[in-house]
Amino acid sequence: MGRRDGLFYGWVIVAVMGTVGALTMALGGLNFGLFIKPIGDDLGIGRATFGWAQSARQIASAATAPTVGGLIDRFGARILLTTAALTTGLALIGLAAVTDGWQIVLLFALMGVVGMSGPGALVTTVPVTKWFVRRRATALSFMSLGVPVGGLLFVPLTQILIDALGWRRAWIVLALVGAGLIVPLALAFVRREPEDMGLRPDGDPTDPSPTGLGATALDAAASGISTFAMGLLIRHVPARFIGAGGFLMLTFASWLTIVTDTNALLFLSMISFGLGIGVLMLMQNYLWAEYFGRVHLGAIRGAVMPITLAAGGAGAPIAGYVRDVMGSYDGVWLAATGLMALGALVIAITPPPRQLPSQQPVVVGP
Repeated sequence: MGRRDGLFYGWVIVAVMGTVGALTMALGGLNFGLFIKPIGDDLGIGRATFGWAQSARQIASAATAPTVGGLIDRFGARILLTTAALTTGLALIGLAAVTDGWQIVLLFALMGVVGMSGPGALVTTVPVTKWFVRRRATALSFMSLGVPVGGLLFVPLTQILIDALGWRRAWIVLALVGAGLIVPLALAFVRREPEDMGLRPDGDPTDPSPTGLGATALDAAASGISTFAMGLLIRHVPARFIGAGGFLMLTFASWLTIVTDTNALLFLSMISFGLGIGVLMLMQNYLWAEYFGRVHLGAIRGAVMPITLAAGGAGAPIAGYVRDVMGSYDGVWLAATGLMALGALVIAITPPPRQLPSQQPVVVGP
C-alpha cells in the first residue's frame, strides 16, 4: 500500500495535511476577521472581546499540547485530527447562535482543545516531519502551500456568504464544508509514520543496494532543483539564518504598515509580510525536527507549545484594548516591529544543539 517503486506514501500525507491547512482557513482562522464587524455591530461587542477569543483558543491549545504531542507520537494524528475537525465544526455551528461576547470566547476555547489551525498545529505538521528526513524541507514547503491557498479561496468566499446569508448562517456553511471534508480525509489517508507501513522515511529502501543508492541520487537532484526557494536554501545556508531572514521580512512589513501612505507601499508591505510568514511557516516546523530528531518530536513540541502560545496569546486582546482606547493599531505595530527584530537576532545567534547518534539522519549506502 505504501509503495516502494511508485509514489511514496509520505506525499499522500503531505497532500492531506496541506488540504487540511487550507480548510482551517475557513474554520475561524484567517477568515475570522471578516466576522468581527458584523458580529460586533449586531451584539455590541468591542474589539478586545474578539482578541480574547483568539487568545482563548491559543491558551486551550497550550494547555492540551503536551498531551496531544505525546498521543501523536504513540498513536498518530488520524483520530486526533478527526476529533479536532468535529469539535471545531460543532463550535462554529455554536457561533451561529451566540448572543454575548463570553460565548464567543468559550467556543473559541473549545476549538483550541485539539488545535489544528495555523502553520504550527501539531496534528498537521508532526506527521509530515515523521515521514521525511532528507526531503523534509521540500515536504514542508509543499504542505505549507495549503494555508495561503486556503486564504485565497475562503476569505472571499466567507465575505460572499456573510453578504448573502448573514454571519450566523455563514458560520454553519463553513462548518459543514470544513469538517465535512477534513473528517473523511483524516480517516481514509492519515497514517502515523512510515515504519507502520513497512517503509522508511523519504521512501528509502529497507535494505540498501546499488539500485537504492541511485534512487537517492535522483531524490537529491530533485531537491536541488526544487521550485521552493526555502527547500533549496536550507541545503546551503544554516536554517537559523533563514529563519532570522523571515523575521526581518516581517519587521520590514510591520514598519511599512506604520509609515505607509500610498498603495504602492501598502502592496510592498503585504508582499514582505507574505514572504516572511512563508519562511517562518517552514522554519518553525523544520527546525524542531532538524535539531531534535523525529522519534519524540510530538512530545517535545507539545511540551514547548504552551510557552509559545501563552506568550503569543496575550497579543490579540492587548491589541484589541489598544485599538478600543486609542482608536488605532499604530502602537501595536510599533511594538511588534521591535519584537520581530529581536526575534531575528535571537534565532540568528542560537546554534543548533549537538545531536546524539540516534538523532543523526539515516544514510543509505555502504
